[in-house]
Amino acid sequence: IAKEAGGANGERDDENIVKTRTYDVSITYDKYYQTPRVWLNGYDENRLVLKPSKTLEDISADHAQKTVTIDPHPHTGVPSASIHPCKHASVMKKLVNSARAQSGEAPSVDSYMFVFLKFIASVVPTIEYDYTL
Repeated sequence: IAKEAGGANGERDDENIVKTRTYDVSITYDKYYQTPRVWLNGYDENRLVLKPSKTLEDISADHAQKTVTIDPHPHTGVPSASIHPCKHASVMKKLVNSARAQSGEAPSVDSYMFVFLKFIASVVPTIEYDYTL
């Protein structure tokens, strides 16, 4: 975070601010796969809407164009990058079984979303997540 010091002629000194892409992340429920589905709408460094194909630049190479697809958002119709839910159930089952093996019991229902977001972080590693409970 930069200090808001006045520059020459009373202008703001923005040269210390690091401009980055930002994303709106929405989660819907996919009735067909019966699992959450994550949608990404990006904005460039100047807060202009990113083309969905540019969003793929921020997706891990293992997932771009494979499990991340460009589809119309179900509520807005806007083309958005989507982490396709076809593998969510099997991945989540593995994660839950792993947690069960470590602790001896299944994770609580309210921690499911936390585990799900950890999974999504592996697909979109460039987004900073806050895991504070």
